[in-house]
Amino acid sequence: MRTNVKLVTIAVFVATFMTAIEGTIITTAMPTIVSSLKGIEIMNWVFSIYLLTSAMLTPIYGKFADNIGRKPVFLFGTLLFIIGSAFCGMANTMLTLIIARALQGLGAGAMMPVALTIIADLYPVEKRAKVLGLNSTAWGIASVVGPLAGGLIVDTIGWHWIFFINVPIGLGLIALIWFYFHEEKKAFAAVNIDYAGSLLLMLTLVGLLLGFQLLGDYGVSLPVLSLFAFSVLMFIGFVRVEKKAADPIIDLKLFHSKLFVVVNIVAALASGFLMGIDVYIPMWMQGVLGMSAGIGGLVLAPLSILWMIGSFLASRWLTQHSVSWVLTVSLLITATGALWLFLTPAQTSFWLFLVISSITGVGLGATMVVCTVTAQTSVGPTQVGVATSFNTLLRTIGQTIMVAVFGIVLNTSNSVGLAQAQVNDSSVMNQLVDPAAARQLPTALLGQLREILYSGLHWVFGIGVLLIVLAIGLTRTISRESGTI
Repeated sequence: MRTNVKLVTIAVFVATFMTAIEGTIITTAMPTIVSSLKGIEIMNWVFSIYLLTSAMLTPIYGKFADNIGRKPVFLFGTLLFIIGSAFCGMANTMLTLIIARALQGLGAGAMMPVALTIIADLYPVEKRAKVLGLNSTAWGIASVVGPLAGGLIVDTIGWHWIFFINVPIGLGLIALIWFYFHEEKKAFAAVNIDYAGSLLLMLTLVGLLLGFQLLGDYGVSLPVLSLFAFSVLMFIGFVRVEKKAADPIIDLKLFHSKLFVVVNIVAALASGFLMGIDVYIPMWMQGVLGMSAGIGGLVLAPLSILWMIGSFLASRWLTQHSVSWVLTVSLLITATGALWLFLTPAQTSFWLFLVISSITGVGLGATMVVCTVTAQTSVGPTQVGVATSFNTLLRTIGQTIMVAVFGIVLNTSNSVGLAQAQVNDSSVMNQLVDPAAARQLPTALLGQLREILYSGLHWVFGIGVLLIVLAIGLTRTISRESGTI
């Protein structure tokens, strides 16, 4: 039987959208969830645990996808995601919700990279970039649709259904992949599982990502430093084990290719910058300009739409120019948007942000597609799954680290600004980012607080510019060895 390419591609797009929207749909529902389940002091873990567990097993799923096939790994991940979603909907305490979200993340960790690997299997290189661009657009759409859908579901049928709705959609995905995706069967018994390497890699990632999560919450402290030290030790152990393993979970020979290493680091840097855009432009709209949350989300819509245009441009350029040239141009477009955002004054027209969002969307869309396609084509056919998973992992790590860094920078800047303004109550910043609550603040204080917030955002976007500049510098190091795809 032959694979139905169209139906499987649709299934992949839906899977990407499902896993992406889970990170955003819950934001609008969280006040209601906290009111229902209590436990406001641990609610951040509802978000972070999903990201952590989805990253933790990503490389392992990629190895399995190469060894036993894409289909069984994708089906397993989807089933795990469905079960986690059902448990989330049935949660009666904040702790049980967090545990269920962890299970959700474990499933998403298989769905995301394997979906990209399936695209690599179905489409030749010249078409792959376009399809990957369309698939990546699902992430942007999810960032806009998620909060709106979350609010609608909460207001109509209850917060439980933001999770329950995944069950029928997930079952539909399983049916599509089960009946319409066909691949050569591989014997599971022949797979030599690198248990030691897998365990050490998971512990490395847990220590690293958890450390950065707690760094944002508690700053530099003994528990945080201990986690980082633990992560380093586990990583050293992982490298030693992988050098001796008969079938390593991640073949260290992959890193002999400078091209492979650079495009993955660039993907991590660009993903970190993207998180700054997604999180802090809406904050600018609401906190500095006093606009509604809906407007804050609308500003990001052009980024999602133009992302696809960027991916199409990159797919065309890749057939005509070197990877280095295409990636440099893509990053320069991104840098234009980043620098413009950094130089933008506090009180700026809403329409200007739409232009900045559009430029950034084109640049990031092109950048991400180039990184993914290059990571896949720079390895052999038997390692595409591992390469794709590693690319996904680096993006997640970049997002997780930079969310923590941006949070520390903003909080530090806000604290300094409040001290200089002799404002002792730091909670007023929480009031500021809610336009309705901000109107209750004294006019003179409101102006001061907006300047303080703008200063913090200015620093955040300044770091974003540095990330893109660093990515450009790294890209120039591969100019001599990167040919056309």
